[in-house]
Amino acid sequence: MSAREIARGEGWQVSEFVCRFGPQDKSFEEQHADFAISAVLAGSFHYRCGSGQALLHPGAFLLGNAGTCFECGHDHSTGDRCMAFHLSAPLFEEIAAGAAGSYRYRFAAPMLPAQPALTALLVDIETLADADRNMAAEDLCLRLAETVLATTADGPGRSGAPSASERRRIGNALRHIEMQAERALDLAELAGIACMSKYHFLRSFRRVVGSTPYQYLLGLRLRRAAIRLAATADPVASVAYECGFGDLSTFNHRFRRQFGSSPSTFRRRRSN
Repeated sequence: MSAREIARGEGWQVSEFVCRFGPQDKSFEEQHADFAISAVLAGSFHYRCGSGQALLHPGAFLLGNAGTCFECGHDHSTGDRCMAFHLSAPLFEEIAAGAAGSYRYRFAAPMLPAQPALTALLVDIETLADADRNMAAEDLCLRLAETVLATTADGPGRSGAPSASERRRIGNALRHIEMQAERALDLAELAGIACMSKYHFLRSFRRVVGSTPYQYLLGLRLRRAAIRLAATADPVASVAYECGFGDLSTFNHRFRRQFGSSPSTFRRRRSN
């Protein structure tokens, strides 16, 4: 078993686990220190915990309650790869209050099987290692937890129209993003400006803006980059770095997905 930490923050952690155990290896009992939601990216294995037993498979999500014991084994195949999202009890309970209707909610099943509604999240998880680590990872961790909790609780939490106070607080965060879009931002900083907890801020931001803070920031950076490419002869790399992208390959990938062409092709078309 090898583990590689992808990112971490207050109350959450994302790690990649690669297991090479097979039928010849004995399983052993472990304990979930925090609440766990693990996306199975490759391989299959047997998982047993207090809420039952399941055969985990690619596309499925392993579910674990904090403080409970579990055991994993490979009865019929060798190896697996998972991306594990761990949440502290306070953060999990805050998300559960909104998404599952009760902060006391606990997983009643060991697994959430693969399903089409979760495909987009799985794509984000697969490409997480290539993204802007800090804010993207936390954004994804909270979205994943909310989606899984709402799905396992058989329905999302209710939310009405945003209040005037909520809109004002999100407006303050939006202005900050606009002024600081080129530098590294994180949810804690933005939530502090809005005087909200990180999860409350994420939910409120989505209700007011229609996207997550990270998605909004990424879109803003891409739009600014596109304007620079169309209006100046600055090198593509300079545009990328000055608009807040940490490396050129990530910028090219994001730009192509957003505008349907490479930055260089986009510039040529605009100049014609």
